[in-house]
Parts: sequence; C-alpha cells; structure tokens
Amino acid sequence: MSTPPEQHPLSRLDETVHQRARLGILAILAETRDADFAHLKRALGLTDGNLGRHLEVLVTSGYVELRKGSDGRRARTWARITPRGRQALLLEVELLHGLLAAVGRPVDASDAPHGDDSHAAGHDASA
Repeated sequence: MSTPPEQHPLSRLDETVHQRARLGILAILAETRDADFAHLKRALGLTDGNLGRHLEVLVTSGYVELRKGSDGRRARTWARITPRGRQALLLEVELLHGLLAAVGRPVDASDAPHGDDSHAAGHDASA
C-alpha cells in the first residue's frame, strides 16, 4: 500500500483566517490584550462597514470576542482574540512557514521543465 502524497500547505489554510483583513485583525489582537475598533480601523486602513463585517465573521467563527462600553463620552467597541483564534492564527503562520520553506528549496534538475518553458511560466506563446 503506498503512502498518499503529502498535501501542499496551501490546501490546509483556513479561509476565515487567511483573508488579508482578518489575518491583520488577528495579528494585531495577538500582539495586544485587546484593541478598540478605531485602532483596528486605522491600523488596517478599513472602513467602518468593512471592519465591522470582518469582525462579525471572526466572532461567528469563535476567533474574536467583542466588548462594548464607553469612555465617558462615546460608545466604544473592543476586540480580543480568543484561545481558539490564537490557535487558528498560529496554525496559519505555521502553514505559511511551510510554504516559505517549500518555495525556498532548490528545484531538482529532473523536475525542471524541458524545451519551451513559456507555458511553465503561465505565458501563452500564441498570444
């Protein structure tokens, strides 16, 4: 019985975490105890609606918790990464490390394409 081929690291990425804005939110929250909505919005260059939607996805996934309150004058929302969110972020980083290692490996000469390599680079010679 043969061993199944090893899956490429990209096949195991969590799309909820991998999306750029959500990855940014999780990374910022992993660095801090919590962050308020305004800080996340500024740091990531997102609109209120866009950030709100990404936070909603992360909350639904159990990766982030939100806390509402006020600073005396205005309502504020703080976000905090959950243990599950931290684990998902760490897995994402581990998978990206695996991808970097795979990309950095030298190509074996027997694996290199032969002849016209314009197709290997994604170029159509007839265009």
